[in-house]
Amino acid sequence: GFRDSRDFETARRLMTSLEIVELGGRDIAVQAAKNQRRLRALGFTPRNTLDTIIATRCIVDGHALLFSGRDFVPFVKHLALKSAL
Repeated sequence: GFRDSRDFETARRLMTSLEIVELGGRDIAVQAAKNQRRLRALGFTPRNTLDTIIATRCIVDGHALLFSGRDFVPFVKHLALKSAL
């Protein structure tokens, strides 16, 4: 939360300027399951289903993903996820 109204308005303005990308849908769910199976076959088990869905949406749409943890590295290395780093 924001204590200062000016800070809230600044954050609101910045956030509403971003593109909104829907994550879900049947096709993305099926592709995410395929991606998870592929990574598991390569010895990598994604720890978080939501990460798999996020990575899959980015791969399908060609978006680069800004991330800081190691969970998305196998998606970059083996599934052509573009890193924004």
